[in-house]
Amino acid sequence: MQFFRVKYLSFFFALVSIFSFLNIIYSYYFNFFLNLNTYYITLISSLLISILFYKIKTNHNKPSIFEKILTVILGYILLPLILSIPFYFSIYNLSFLNALFETVSGFTSTGFTIFDEINYMDQGLILWRSSIQWIGGLYFLFSIIFLIDIYDESLKKSLTNFLSFNSSEILKQTIKIFLLYSGLTVAIFLILNITGIRSFNSLNLAMTIISSGGFLPTNELSSILVNNTQIVVFSFLMLISFFSIFFIYNLIFLREKNLNFFYEDIHLFLYFVITTTIFFIFFSFNTDFTHIFLSLTSSISNIGVSLKLDQTNLNFIYLILVIIGGSFFSTSSGLRFLKIYALTKYSLNQILSFSKPKNIFMNKLMFSKINFDFREINKYFLTIVIFIISLFILTSILSLSGINFEGSFKLSILTLMNTVNSSAYGINDFNFQNLHFLTKYFLIFFMIIGRVELLSLLLIAKKFLFKY
Repeated sequence: MQFFRVKYLSFFFALVSIFSFLNIIYSYYFNFFLNLNTYYITLISSLLISILFYKIKTNHNKPSIFEKILTVILGYILLPLILSIPFYFSIYNLSFLNALFETVSGFTSTGFTIFDEINYMDQGLILWRSSIQWIGGLYFLFSIIFLIDIYDESLKKSLTNFLSFNSSEILKQTIKIFLLYSGLTVAIFLILNITGIRSFNSLNLAMTIISSGGFLPTNELSSILVNNTQIVVFSFLMLISFFSIFFIYNLIFLREKNLNFFYEDIHLFLYFVITTTIFFIFFSFNTDFTHIFLSLTSSISNIGVSLKLDQTNLNFIYLILVIIGGSFFSTSSGLRFLKIYALTKYSLNQILSFSKPKNIFMNKLMFSKINFDFREINKYFLTIVIFIISLFILTSILSLSGINFEGSFKLSILTLMNTVNSSAYGINDFNFQNLHFLTKYFLIFFMIIGRVELLSLLLIAKKFLFKY
């Protein structure tokens, strides 16, 4: 354990025990006793591990980069094992692999499911699925803060003026994240309730939205969103996980309105407005635009849920939006819009510098005083290379598993971008239950890779390819 900072993980195991306790109360209150014992097992197991990890003595020296990376990866392995207990010991006779697949899918905010009929599931277990997403989204945000010292200076400036966090600053930011994450979840729940959505569905959807997850409390989203008002409100709420989680906080509470704190969200807002305008003008002739708007916001936020609608002509465009992603400090996945924009601008400037060598082209982000240097561009380019290699490997594996190439390619993108399969991408009826066990293990592995790519592979490559 000397290479891991397990006290960091002890908090999340304690959080699992709290959610287990809440599920026990919920099951008793509404007389859902079918899977009650599974939550007791989870409660005891997670609490014991939390206490054990907290008591383990670790090196008091400042952890190295690789100790932090290994700790984050360890969390993506151990936490799903405990979170899968209610699935494995449930009345649905799931194998260990299927239980783990469902759990990892939720914890990484992907949303693939092995259940065919959600409507007939025990409500306590449906709530547990959503809780896994919520915990996973919070773990992802905490991991960004945990590894903040090794990220680009320009990205750190969008969070804080401190270029290197001390322990008190880390504690301050993590508490802020927890309060914001919890507060936004409650706000989403209340707004959905006001629109007339059933409280149980509102609670599950709130945890799905804030975590950029893909689990639904019913088989079809159309059975929950029954009018255009609910569709539009739900669509806008999904943007919360598209923008930075600190955006609303900084907008309201930041005394000195330093533009560095808002430059990423300004770029994202312009990107969203331009994209929505293009969709409205060119793609809304024969279809209700509210349905297209929901798929649009769902794709850019990497949630992926959509109403059942034939959108074959837009499948590829939605996949591109999924790949682009949203804010760095959000629960969304993707390559991140700002990195793609910076890489594109730098590449164009390089091309123009050869055609007009006497001119000077500034590699500066709009709405900020931040310049990105060559080292950052190298890392952005490496991110895309890692994605392309991962996409090629996973597509090949799925194709060899008997899935047609188009389905393999789409599913690979959604797996690496942690986005649920839906009609927006043309694979909403995909059956994960019947996949070969090796294929399921590969999907589990790449779901985790998709979530920790920027937190591990990129940083490991940076150590060997770039100097600090």
